[in-house]
Amino acid sequence: MQVTETLNEGLKRGYQITLPASELDAKVNEKLTEAQPEVEMKGFRKGKVPMALLKKQFGQRIIGEAMQEAIDGAMSKHFDDSGEKPAMQPQVEMVDGETWKEGDDVVVTMNYEALPVIPDVDLSSIELERMVVKAEDSAIEEALKNLADSAQDFEAKDGAAEDGDQVVIDFLGKVDGEAFEGGTAEDYPLVLGSNSFIPGFEEQLVGTEAGEEKNVEVSFPEEYGAEHLAGKAAVFECKVKEVKKPVAAKIDDELAKKYGAEDLAGLKTQVAERLEAEYAGASRAVMKRGLLDALDKVVSFDLPPSLVDAEAKQIAHQLWHEENPDVEGHDHPEIETTEEHKTLAERRVRLGLLLAELGQKAEVEVTDAEMTQAIMNQARQYPGQERQFFEFVQQNQQMQQQMRAPIFEDKVVDNVFEQAKVTDKEVSKEELEKAIESLEDE
Repeated sequence: MQVTETLNEGLKRGYQITLPASELDAKVNEKLTEAQPEVEMKGFRKGKVPMALLKKQFGQRIIGEAMQEAIDGAMSKHFDDSGEKPAMQPQVEMVDGETWKEGDDVVVTMNYEALPVIPDVDLSSIELERMVVKAEDSAIEEALKNLADSAQDFEAKDGAAEDGDQVVIDFLGKVDGEAFEGGTAEDYPLVLGSNSFIPGFEEQLVGTEAGEEKNVEVSFPEEYGAEHLAGKAAVFECKVKEVKKPVAAKIDDELAKKYGAEDLAGLKTQVAERLEAEYAGASRAVMKRGLLDALDKVVSFDLPPSLVDAEAKQIAHQLWHEENPDVEGHDHPEIETTEEHKTLAERRVRLGLLLAELGQKAEVEVTDAEMTQAIMNQARQYPGQERQFFEFVQQNQQMQQQMRAPIFEDKVVDNVFEQAKVTDKEVSKEELEKAIESLEDE
C-alpha cells in the first residue's frame, strides 16, 4: 500500500492512499481461507467448499470488508506514525468509485485538518486575584429573616381573606351535580395564592369571611391527571370556617431547631458558612474568567477552520434562540454568522484546545463517581423519571460526553489555580456582585 501526501498547508492535510489490486486480492483470499472451515453449502461437506465457489458466493461482500479494513489500517498507521490528530472526522473518498471494478487498484483520498501543536505555558507566571467576601451581620440577619418567613405560621384574623392569607374550609366538589371521589375535605388549610388547587379556585375565595358559604365554579384542565375529570366543569360547595393571616416565625432557638441547629447561635454559624460558600462559588467564577483571559493573552497557535466555523454557527444559533425564545427546534430561517461570532468562536476553540492539552499533561480524569453524581443531579430535574433518565444517559455516548466536558474543564481549571500565583483580596458583597454582573454583560 502506498500513501502519498497531496496537501500540507497550515493545518490542512491531504493524502492519496493506493491499495494495489494484488494486495486486495491477497487479503480477500486470506479472509476466505479463514472462513472456509466453517462454511456449509449444499452439496459439500462442512469446510470442503471450493475456494472458487466461495469467492463467487461471498467475494463481493468480502472485497468490501477487506477494502475498508485496509484503508482504516492505513489511516490508523498514518496517525500513529505522524503523531497528528484530526480536528474532525477525516473526509475519505474513493477515486473513480462508480467505475471501479474488481482487478483495479483501489485509490482513495483522505483530507483533514490536523489539531495544532499546543505551546507550553508557564502556569506559575500567571497572576490571579481571588475575591474574598466575609458574611456580614446584615447579610446573616437578612438570611435569618428569610428563614423565618419560610417557617411562617398563621393566626386568626377578623375580616375578609386576602391573597396570602390561609382559609380553613370544608368543601364538596360536584361534576354534573354528582359528587366525585377525592373532591371532599374538612378543615382543609388553603393558602390563597399558593396555586395548590386547580386554576381559578383560590381567587374566588379572596374576600370571603369566616362562616361564609360560597360555591366555587371552575373547570379542570384538559391535561388533568384524572381522565374522568379532565376538561370537566365543576362546582365546589365551600364553607369558610376560619380566616388566618401569615405571621413570620420568631428568630429564636425554636426556629433554629426547625432547621436542624441546636440553638440560634448554631443557626447563625450555619447561615454564615452557607453565605460564604455562595460567595466563594461566585468568586471562583470571576477568577476563572480572569484565568481564561490571561491564558488567551499568553498563547497563540493556528486554529482548525472547521472547528471555528462549527463553533461560530453554534454561537449564532444559541444567541438567535435567546432572542427568539418562542421558536423551538430548527424550524427557522438559516442563521448567518458574523465576525463577532467568529471572534468569540476563535477564543473558545483556542481555550478549549489549550485546556484539553493542560488536562492531558496533568493526567486529569473524570471519575465514575463524579459522572454518577452529575447524572443524579441532572436526573432530579425530571421527578418520577429519574431512573429512565439515568438509563438514557448510560446508553448515550454523546450525552455522556456533554456532561463529562464541564466536569473535566473545572478540574483542569482547579489544577491551574494550584500552579498560578493567586492573591486573596477581601472585598464587599456588593463588589463581588458587580464583578459577577460584568461577566453576565459580556
